[in-house]
Amino acid sequence: LEEISEMQTQLTRCKSIVSGILLSAGEARGESSVKTTINTFLSDLVEDFRATRAIITFVYENRIEHDMPVVFDSALKQMICNVLDNALEASPRWLYLEATREGDALTLLVTDRGTGFVPAMLTQIGKPYQSSKGRPGGGLGLFFVVNVARKLGGTVEAWNRDAGGAAVKLTLPLAAISLEEHEDHAS
Repeated sequence: LEEISEMQTQLTRCKSIVSGILLSAGEARGESSVKTTINTFLSDLVEDFRATRAIITFVYENRIEHDMPVVFDSALKQMICNVLDNALEASPRWLYLEATREGDALTLLVTDRGTGFVPAMLTQIGKPYQSSKGRPGGGLGLFFVVNVARKLGGTVEAWNRDAGGAAVKLTLPLAAISLEEHEDHAS
């Protein structure tokens, strides 16, 4: 059962990486965008993540006071899950996700209690094949996260926490995901 669970986790991760490759090449996976709200999207994402990963403690704090209608596609969900998966791999016992709305941006902060980033990696965030995991093909996850964020006009920051572990902050402009913006483009 443990091996099957690990294979399912790796299959999900492979699917995420392939989707990232397709998105990076300008092709989404063909799954349609979903109209929802920020809070519903994030709650569903967290619920799905908890249900499909073996994690002891996953703290989710949604500090978004004013919900808003948005459009999310599978690539954006996979981008966020990729950051969460990396944090989970580094810190299988504890993971933290905080969602805030800062001005005209959605900010997601993922922190873990792992060993943190190797200092040389922090200067290479967003470049392919930068990984401390020592396996072939490693280091593509954050590369795709950074590319998806850039395509949406957002940013990715990473640092080591003083208390130990790592932090990754995704900042996405609300204009890139707001329902009104997408409806305007459709007309």
